[in-house]
Amino acid sequence: MPALVLDGKALAQKTEAELTERVTALKDKTGITPILATILVGDDPASATYVRMKGNACTRIGMESLKVEMPASTTTDQLLAKIDELNANPGVHGILLQHPVPAQIDERACFDAIQLSKDVDGVTCLGFGRMAMGEEAYGCATPKGIMRLLEAYEIQLEGKHAVVVGRSPILGKPMALMLLNANATVTICHSRTQHLETHIRSADIVVGAVGKPEFIKAEWIKDGAVVVDAGYHPGGIGDVELGPLADRASAVTPVPGGVGPMTINTLIYQTVDSGEKSIV
Repeated sequence: MPALVLDGKALAQKTEAELTERVTALKDKTGITPILATILVGDDPASATYVRMKGNACTRIGMESLKVEMPASTTTDQLLAKIDELNANPGVHGILLQHPVPAQIDERACFDAIQLSKDVDGVTCLGFGRMAMGEEAYGCATPKGIMRLLEAYEIQLEGKHAVVVGRSPILGKPMALMLLNANATVTICHSRTQHLETHIRSADIVVGAVGKPEFIKAEWIKDGAVVVDAGYHPGGIGDVELGPLADRASAVTPVPGGVGPMTINTLIYQTVDSGEKSIV
């Protein structure tokens, strides 16, 4: 039986239609539009593309984006001052600092300077800790997007064994905690895990978030597993060897069109939520 395709692109489009209605209602009621501030430091073309995509998503739902561009020579103190300025601006409801920043900048200090209520990308240590403890906070955009996708397709998580392959602070680690909070039993693995294949073979849910093309082999994954591939590499391949799983897995996220669209969509979703909370 063909695997269920967890179509992130379709869900993102559906969500955008709903967000458009929410933004319109907010404008009609208060005259105020939610604003996402995006900070781009330097001239990395890939980062510029990502920021532009996020701005386009804002435009599609009638939201506004405030584009802040800073030179590659920017210091940590200069970036912190800009973040403080945006924190103090009541018209800004979400702040996104595009990763990576130039090497001379203390990225973690700058992430953590973002006000919790405006941390719509879920990158602060405070936000991570509150999320881990089940308290109110915005989740990291990619793992939160994955959770929204699994929920939309009614994928059962409670009691299931989930194996997350990857431990980055903005994907693997928060993904594992979100699954744990949803009552899954979670194993965290990474590229240096011994006997990785054995861990994956026991998984009901596999999340590939290791950042290496087709690092996770199809033969390691048991029949009927749910496969979430959070990777994207040149040639349109992910972290999982997806081809042979089309008729073996119970559900898969395609690459592209699965996890990717949910990341930006979740960022926008959380910004609208922040706007509603601050305005209404």
